[in-house]
Amino acid sequence: MIRLENVSKIYDGNIRALEDINLSFNEGELVILKGVSGSGKSTILSLIAGLSKPTEGEIIVDGKKISKLPDHFAATYRRDNIGIVFQKYNLIAELTAEENVLLPLFPLNLQREEMQKKSSKALAMFSIEHKAKLVVRNLSGGEQQRVAIARANVNEPKIILADEPTANLDEKLSREFIEILRELKSQKRTIVVATHDPLFFELDFVDRVVNIEHGHLI
Repeated sequence: MIRLENVSKIYDGNIRALEDINLSFNEGELVILKGVSGSGKSTILSLIAGLSKPTEGEIIVDGKKISKLPDHFAATYRRDNIGIVFQKYNLIAELTAEENVLLPLFPLNLQREEMQKKSSKALAMFSIEHKAKLVVRNLSGGEQQRVAIARANVNEPKIILADEPTANLDEKLSREFIEILRELKSQKRTIVVATHDPLFFELDFVDRVVNIEHGHLI
C-alpha cells in the first residue's frame, strides 16, 4: 500500500535526515518506527503525508507516486487519505473540541448536517463527545489527545500517522491511547507510529517494529 523506494532526505544542503530508505507498509498493518529523537522517523511520516518531498527516491501510495505532487494536490491527497496525530496535538486552543474536529470537513463542501454527523461520530468513537462544546484550552492533556485523534479520523482515512503520540501523556493515558490504536487496527486502518516509548514495542497487535538510527534502517 505504501512504499518508500531508495528515499533520501537532505535538509539545509548537507543534513542527511534519511539515507537510501527502502520500506513498505501493507494495508491494515500497524507498524512502529522506533528510534531516538533525530533518528529520522518523523521525517518518514512527513514524507508519507506529503508534507515534505524526498531529495531522492519515490514515495508510492496505492500505486500512485506522491513524491513530487504540487502543494495543492498534496493537500488533496492528505485530505482524502491521511489522518495525522501530532505530538503537540496542533489544536486551535480558542475553538471548541467540536469546532476543531469539524475543520478538516470544510474543504469537502458538505452540508452542515452531514458535517455535524461526522463530527459527532468521531467524538463519540473516542469518548470525548461530552466535551464537544468546551474550548480546547480548558481540556486536560488526555482530553486534547482524544480530540486530536477524533479530528484525524473524522474523514475516516485509510492511513493513520502518529508522531510521538504519548510524549505528553502519563502512563495511564498512554495505555488508553494504545487501546484506541487497537480499535483503529480492528477497523483495518493502516497505522504508522513514530515513537521511542517502550510501551509500544511488545504489543500483541503490532505487526512490525522498524528500527531507525541516524537516518538508516537497522
